[in-house]
Amino acid sequence: MATQLEIIAEHERKTLMTRNEYNYTDEYGSTNKNAISDGDEKGKGELDGNIGSTTDINTRKDNTLRNEYSEFNEYGSTNKNAVSDGDEKGKGQEGDIGSIGSLTDINIRKDNMGRNAYSDLNGYGSTNPNAISDGDEKGKGQEGDDGTVGGLTDINTRKDNMGRNLYNKNDEYGSTNPNAISDGDERGKGQLDENGTIGSLTDINTRKANLVKNKNYGPGKKSYPDFVV
Repeated sequence: MATQLEIIAEHERKTLMTRNEYNYTDEYGSTNKNAISDGDEKGKGELDGNIGSTTDINTRKDNTLRNEYSEFNEYGSTNKNAVSDGDEKGKGQEGDIGSIGSLTDINIRKDNMGRNAYSDLNGYGSTNPNAISDGDEKGKGQEGDDGTVGGLTDINTRKDNMGRNLYNKNDEYGSTNPNAISDGDERGKGQLDENGTIGSLTDINTRKANLVKNKNYGPGKKSYPDFVV
């Protein structure tokens, strides 16, 4: 006699079997109509060139209609949409001296070139007027051995600075320059000779005043220390 569990199991099995479309006489496999692409939603296996369910097929058709390219019009380096022929699509160079880029690229390049003062016939370099110091603001490179250096502002600023400078290549500052030695003015402080004074005029006068105040020591007086050990 079947147990209660077996009775319930048999009932559930019959219920499930009635829902199953497949059985020993109609097994599911690669040749079953529900496994192949025959225009319904169930089968997706290839049948006479078709692949996928009806939704897959319709979606593919819709996408293919939007695609400009096909086996008869493949996208590649020679396709009109790949070369620069004046539209926005192609950017590849067409021919040896053809344009490169889309229409926007070409127009921007033309605009930039129109603003550029230089070209193949007027290249920018060390000999270009806009690269050398010839009195304008553009060029700063030295022109010739004795040429000036810098733009017009540089030159004028240098001249202004040089006008304030007491020294130049013909009157350089050094140990023998009058403004470097102690010759009675405020500028020079270097000793002029072995017996010469040292310091500026203020230094000399201050030293003289200090010597006058010193009653015991100094030239012609006692030397410090004046005691004997």
